[in-house]
Amino acid sequence: MGRFFHLRKVRVKIPAVMKKRYLLAGLSGVVAGAVAAKLLTRPREVSWPKSIKFIYHPEHSWFTNVGGVRIHYQEAGGEDAPPMILIHGFISSNLIWNEVFLPLAKAGFRVIAPDLPGYGYSDKPPDGRYTIDAQAYAVVSLMDRLGIDRAAIVGASYGGAVAATIALDYPDRVANLVLVGAVTNDQPKKKLLLRLATLPVLGDIATPLFLGSRWILRKRTEEVYRRLGYPVDERKLEARHHLLATSNTHRAMIRTIRRWSADRISREAGLISQPTMLVWGEEDTHIPVSDAFRLRDAVPNSRLIVFRHCGHLPPTECPAKFVEVVADFCRTEETLIQESKVI
Repeated sequence: MGRFFHLRKVRVKIPAVMKKRYLLAGLSGVVAGAVAAKLLTRPREVSWPKSIKFIYHPEHSWFTNVGGVRIHYQEAGGEDAPPMILIHGFISSNLIWNEVFLPLAKAGFRVIAPDLPGYGYSDKPPDGRYTIDAQAYAVVSLMDRLGIDRAAIVGASYGGAVAATIALDYPDRVANLVLVGAVTNDQPKKKLLLRLATLPVLGDIATPLFLGSRWILRKRTEEVYRRLGYPVDERKLEARHHLLATSNTHRAMIRTIRRWSADRISREAGLISQPTMLVWGEEDTHIPVSDAFRLRDAVPNSRLIVFRHCGHLPPTECPAKFVEVVADFCRTEETLIQESKVI
């Protein structure tokens, strides 16, 4: 007769600490998988043909080659009108000028609004320098390409640092200088996202997740529209997110942060000789108004205009007032008395 063996069930009691470790390991694996999937499925580059529905004023868009880099820019106004260059800031594109672009042209200017290398629909070369000096050189090279000897230079936020650098390094190319909530030092690098981006490996993983997050972008956008009392412009929100979702954009932003050096603007502000207007929002939480007053005191031929109930970007929050003050200022090259005005 055969023999039968009965195996007793053995219950192994797993300590609570071990259970937590297993659970944590499992959750970590899920999160790591989700992050990897997010990074690996990003589009590499923004596609112009697939982007038409996101582009404002596409009939004014052009492309040209500057130093081997394909640059997208928009242009409006008469060819013989006084030229004006609009320079956008960090994590941005020429989209920030869409409310003032055509009104400034209507006010009598030849308005050119480029996407800087690494931004918007311009090329994002893997070996791009992405420094303030390099971006200033790119703008001047674009002016050369378009046959513009001298122009009013308008820069917002990080683009303000680029504009000020043009005024310092290429003074003969600047008729008037307008700095809008301008970066003039390295204080913004202390913000959490910028600090994270400077870290090797971690910055390369975390930064794209922040930049490509529609939720984070919406929250930041809602703050602006809440202050203005308007509903969120869904088309503009999608247009901005569309430009921030590609791997090439993320690489350019990370390199921009790691090569950020803007303290020179504060140090050498006294050497800016062109008529200069500073435009700030009274409620700017990115670049405080105190920076504007220091800049006004340092730049000898300057005036400061502060917009009430306005944040970091007056061109998008207060477009009508912005066009009025900038157009009036850029029509003249008179010597200014250092002054401040709140409107």
